[in-house]
Amino acid sequence: MSLNGAAEIEDNGIIRLTNATYRVLGHAFYSSPIKFKNSTDSKAFSFSTAFAFAMVPQHPLYGGHGLAFTISPSKDLAGALPNEFLGLFNASSNGNFKDHIFAVEFDTVVDPDFQDIDNNHVGIDLNGLVSNTSATAGYFLENSTKQELKLTSGKVFQAWIDYDSVKNRLDVKLSPFSEKPNSSLLSFDVDLSSILLDTMYVGFSSSTGQLSSSHYLLGWSFNMSGEARSLSLPALPSLPRHKKDQTLLIVLPSLSLAFLIISAIAVSIYIIRKIKNTDKIEAWELDVGPHRFPYQELKKATAGFRDKELLGFGGFGRVYKGTLPTTNTQVAVKRISHESKQGMREFMTEINSIGKLRHRNLVQLLGWCRRRADLLLVYDFMPNGSLDKHLFDEPKNVLSWEQRFKIIKDVASGLLYLHEEWEQTVIHRDIKAGNVLLDSELNGKLGDFGLAKLYERGANPSTTRVVGTLGYLAPELTRTGKPNTSSDVFAFGALLLEVVCGRRPNEPKALPEELILLDWVWERWQSGAVLDVVDKKLNGKFDELEAVTVVKLGLMCSNNVPEARPTMRQAVMYLEGDLALPEEIETPGGYEVTKGSARSGTSFDDYVRSYRVSSYFEQVNTGSYACDDKDLDVEAGSTMSPISLIVSDSGDVR
Repeated sequence: MSLNGAAEIEDNGIIRLTNATYRVLGHAFYSSPIKFKNSTDSKAFSFSTAFAFAMVPQHPLYGGHGLAFTISPSKDLAGALPNEFLGLFNASSNGNFKDHIFAVEFDTVVDPDFQDIDNNHVGIDLNGLVSNTSATAGYFLENSTKQELKLTSGKVFQAWIDYDSVKNRLDVKLSPFSEKPNSSLLSFDVDLSSILLDTMYVGFSSSTGQLSSSHYLLGWSFNMSGEARSLSLPALPSLPRHKKDQTLLIVLPSLSLAFLIISAIAVSIYIIRKIKNTDKIEAWELDVGPHRFPYQELKKATAGFRDKELLGFGGFGRVYKGTLPTTNTQVAVKRISHESKQGMREFMTEINSIGKLRHRNLVQLLGWCRRRADLLLVYDFMPNGSLDKHLFDEPKNVLSWEQRFKIIKDVASGLLYLHEEWEQTVIHRDIKAGNVLLDSELNGKLGDFGLAKLYERGANPSTTRVVGTLGYLAPELTRTGKPNTSSDVFAFGALLLEVVCGRRPNEPKALPEELILLDWVWERWQSGAVLDVVDKKLNGKFDELEAVTVVKLGLMCSNNVPEARPTMRQAVMYLEGDLALPEEIETPGGYEVTKGSARSGTSFDDYVRSYRVSSYFEQVNTGSYACDDKDLDVEAGSTMSPISLIVSDSGDVR
């Protein structure tokens, strides 16, 4: 057997997948890969397995999280997380058809995000933890009466899993006895040929969460050429005895006065230190998700939030690279300081909604932590950083056209999910290259939901402050103050032009005069020299048809009239080639910065003054003072003498 994580072999030969530690995972796999497919027709073989297991919770009433019989391309499952992920997946990999993971889960915690039916169920999982079918744990007697089993009872149960490749049928049976039941707990018609690879590893994965259990594997039989041999439960090694805590049952007849005083002092010191160094959890926080991390765990993960681990910072806080000590998983930890208790509560309510978003092209919020005035947000770590650094900071390896086009489609897919495919409509409000992050394979993921707004479908968005970055903001926002999906589409259009051209939406220092990217691209489009706008760093190596598609779609999304812009569903169809772009497009419109007036009739000074500025200043090299961190709303037409507004090279209004 090949073991990792918390898994270990006890002296009597049974495998202990997890111990009573919180948030750990354990893997136990047969050390050699097994051939699962016919080399002639790539049809998956039949297989059969029987195993005996037991779950012994630390708390007599609750256990967590569970174990799973697993067939996987690898035996280490790198990057997998404990808790609800059962050591099989993480937020990014869960639901990815490329994982090629088959599992039968024995789960003892309800997770609504995975549509769990209860806290005592068995489920069949294909590439994700939303079970294809599941049932409450139990077994059938000879008279076909179902008897329920409590998985966390600490008793030994036997499970049988049989796959018939001729009938394409999977059967799962469970029993507290040695004999195999006649009736299945679960039966599922499925062809595993698309899930299983030619060779796979077979074994078990397990995890604990905020509640812990010791998960044991007492015996295992596996067969690729017939029915697996059932195990004789009485012949298996016994579970280790778990000593009961007798502390509360010990009553001392008397104590000396000196001992009482010393004990009182010691307890007082302990309580004071505990209050000072641990997280204070208020009642309302118990309803907020997703996962709540202990402060000390995040402090250790980031080496005490030292500057060496700093990835970046902005108006919402500093972002640190961290490694979770329990799973060795790399994460990004954003540290935000809040002064208002009411503001904190509202922000946590928003976290609870945003934290439920799950899509392969969104940076996943893994959890949060609150300690006094600090709010810590934990995200997936994106090793390749943000898109803008690859476009503008002269990287060693320039993004190829294929990589750029793939990133564009990734962002479009993520935005479509936000606008139309989640239970509420999500307006991101800050789409730009700096908020597109790249994972290890350069897949694009949209992040930073600090400005996002959520609405019920069909609701009319309310007026709010105009926030965002100059160059990405739809012109109508300065008049209505109502963000909607169309204003997100405008920002997406600016991003499209940015990626294809390798230039920022506004370049104040461009020669011979300040460059407005939208106007420049439109002029080249009208003159028939559209390919001249493609980033020169590509050295002419790009797909001309795809480049024209991106430029044309960018101009359509940048239209001054919201109703003339495509929806994100249409944008995705254009990019995938499922819908033909119109032959002619309207003048995109926009605003003229160089001449001090907007095409909509609003002066540029008025346009700038409606943006979010700050009361906190940081001196820059020019001697001006750049804004960051806090909000100050300035209405159009008001006197601006106390502060100066400037536009930075990155386009941020300051």
